[in-house]
Amino acid sequence: MKLYNMRCILMYTILDLGFSKYNHQEKKKDSSEEGMALQFSSACNLALTQKRVERISAVASNDFVKVKTDEDKVVKLGGSDLKLTKLGIGAWSWGDTSYWNNFEWDDRKMKACKNAFDASIDSGITWFDTAEVYGSRFSFGAINSETLLGRFIKERKKKHPEDEIVVATKFAALPWRLGRQSVLSALKDSLSRLELDSVELYQLHWPGIWGNEGYIDGLGDAVEQGLVKAVGVSNYSEKRLREAYKQLKKRGIPLASNQVNYSLIYRIPEENGVKATCDELGISLIAYSPIAQGVLTGKYTPQNIPTGPRGNIYTSEFLTELQPLINRIKEIGQNYDKTPTQVALNWLIAQDNVIPIPGAKNAEQAKEFGGALGWRLTSDEVNELRALASKSKPTIGFPVEKM
Repeated sequence: MKLYNMRCILMYTILDLGFSKYNHQEKKKDSSEEGMALQFSSACNLALTQKRVERISAVASNDFVKVKTDEDKVVKLGGSDLKLTKLGIGAWSWGDTSYWNNFEWDDRKMKACKNAFDASIDSGITWFDTAEVYGSRFSFGAINSETLLGRFIKERKKKHPEDEIVVATKFAALPWRLGRQSVLSALKDSLSRLELDSVELYQLHWPGIWGNEGYIDGLGDAVEQGLVKAVGVSNYSEKRLREAYKQLKKRGIPLASNQVNYSLIYRIPEENGVKATCDELGISLIAYSPIAQGVLTGKYTPQNIPTGPRGNIYTSEFLTELQPLINRIKEIGQNYDKTPTQVALNWLIAQDNVIPIPGAKNAEQAKEFGGALGWRLTSDEVNELRALASKSKPTIGFPVEKM
């Protein structure tokens, strides 16, 4: 049943973009209507975060050993020249009413997203990830995520023109989209919704049923035409990752990233060879759902499970099994004066070559995410948390991971 629910969401997405394709010309007549079709992705990179800063954590757990980390808050994305903050913001929930927001969208939620955007930048997190399928109307979305992000960027630039805003978005590999030109056409539509001339990172959202070589060619064309600075993939297996890397390398273009589901309680990238391949080839691993859609924040309990479709995944039984891990995360966080959310995100950063992109729906969440940077769990703590997490049942991932 859980797998069925995930497939239904994917099917609604496919139907949505199918309708969107044939109604595209009509949508262009009304910018507000256009904003309800697809999603957005942006990443911001403040000049201030480029200054090299050494952070000393005041406490490491139990023995109170000081741990020195020589980190900027900026990392180079794979083999590209693109630099991003070591933690980004995911915009999947922005405008969505099929999975998030309790199936509702209103001005209050839109304002909260805008506050999350501004608070992220103010906290030094300067890039945002979206996709053309987020917030699509026919998948019960209220307004396209890309459109929202474009508006937020435009409004921010009026007040803070010095802000460098980096954008990442994704191409949906739908069955009727064939060849390299389909990638360029979709990218140009995304740029129109974002009201931008180019984006920093363009990704294939999932592998196609066919035509993947053409999609990779399209990514290369986008780089050569100056429409993007870097390209990546998402939900790619080890085999597909190596194929894409090899194909782009022939043109002298690096495959910069692979965005996959990765968290303390979903460690499949460690088990299926994806993480090791990214490390070997110099491809950055971007981790979506890094706090397991809110479960690792400690907010949910067996008596208070997540609302909506998430409740079918993170059940009362599952959360009961997870409590020892959650309790230990809280204890470690207290030693560092950090929240469970910050500990869970730092655990991913400690894996190296991993960039988490938690979703922020309000300013408070965005500010909290910033606290995951500038310190580091000890190796013992990292291993202890992995061991505790291994005692719970694995959660369900996106089915296309196995394509």
